[in-house]
Amino acid sequence: MKRGKKYQEALSKIDRTKQYPLEEAVALVKETSFAKFDETIELSLNLNLKKSQTVRDTMVLPHQFTGEKQILVFAKGDKAEEARAAGASFVGDDDLIEKIKGGWTGFDVAVATPDMMKDVGRLGPILGRRGLMPNPKTQTVTMDLAGAIAELRKGRVEFRSDKTGVVHMPVGKVSMDPAGIAENVQAIITEVRKRRPPESKGTFLKTVAVSSTMGPGVRVAMGE
Repeated sequence: MKRGKKYQEALSKIDRTKQYPLEEAVALVKETSFAKFDETIELSLNLNLKKSQTVRDTMVLPHQFTGEKQILVFAKGDKAEEARAAGASFVGDDDLIEKIKGGWTGFDVAVATPDMMKDVGRLGPILGRRGLMPNPKTQTVTMDLAGAIAELRKGRVEFRSDKTGVVHMPVGKVSMDPAGIAENVQAIITEVRKRRPPESKGTFLKTVAVSSTMGPGVRVAMGE
């Protein structure tokens, strides 16, 4: 793929054969960012996983960089009242299900009580492809709605390895302090390492790279 002049200029400042210390890599990504908007800084972790293995969990990053999330909760009765009191943006049951069936997806994350999942499951074709389906593995199917909403409002995020064993997720904005971005990266790496499958052999974290939305990747030196 042919890259533009600005990308090539940014690339010329990076030694592609080198693995940079984390703080230096983040500084270099910020330096080589060339877009007119506040680019997102992204992290890519290439893990040593078998095809049957997945690394997945949720966490709250030390430094937030996104706006307040619009949280939707599927719940009835007292649990619906709990969700409203906790600050959910949208709360309901059949009414919300019908609204979403009609094409509405004006929210960032969905939470549901377990008893709602039989009905919410019918929204799979809509919510699934947008990554919005509540799931026990991401703690978005729960009876502790207040706790889940509190963590989501703090900025709880999910990390998950794809079919090729790569975890790819945003870690900050170019406008952020580099130390804060580096702390987010380190926090994610620490949590991912904790989820290493017991049967995983050899070097678990094969490569680490950071990049901006439009810019080239910078490899990070991270020992096991």
